[in-house]
Amino acid sequence: MLLAKLLPREGNFFEMFNQHADRIVEAARAFAKLVDNYGDTNLRQKFNQDVDNAERAADRVTHDVNKAIHVTFITPIDREQIHTLINTMDDIADLIQDSAETMALYDVHHMTEEIVRLTSVSVRCCERVRDAVNMLDRISDHATAQAALKTCEEIDQLESDADRIMRSAMSKLFREEPDVRELIKLKAIYELLETITDKCEDVANVIEGIVLENS
Repeated sequence: MLLAKLLPREGNFFEMFNQHADRIVEAARAFAKLVDNYGDTNLRQKFNQDVDNAERAADRVTHDVNKAIHVTFITPIDREQIHTLINTMDDIADLIQDSAETMALYDVHHMTEEIVRLTSVSVRCCERVRDAVNMLDRISDHATAQAALKTCEEIDQLESDADRIMRSAMSKLFREEPDVRELIKLKAIYELLETITDKCEDVANVIEGIVLENS
């Protein structure tokens, strides 16, 4: 009995999930500002740095969560669910950073309408991920559990929207872009941006499983 009292029980996993989700949204919004201000070199560098800062902060939270899993005696949800959730969330932040870095490395000169549209959907997806994550500590409440599941459905719909934009973008790219180098650059960026929404959907699937098992 004394040992059980001395061992940490729940830690602050939900708080750390929320912190990470906030960093994801920060990175996504900074990336959107990068896209909106791409023609201004100074602003482009600033928002690139903002994306990097948010991604590094998210990495630190991921490290703290994975460390806490090993030192916490009783976790609020299944350890594997905690591990899968935080690492899948971290993949989102990584992909946002990858998208910004790829634009810089490939020396992309202008933003296409399709990049703008995919970025907009990605930001909304990340915001809905944050909303769903923020409900996890209250899913014992039926109304909150249902709201979390509805939010996950909205993420699924946004991912479908991104798929449609991606298919249209690829069709247009291969029909209309005469410069092979530019085609390769844009194709890579479109794929990265669409993968952000795929990863958001993966997080939604994990959250759905947590809600259904614990509510």
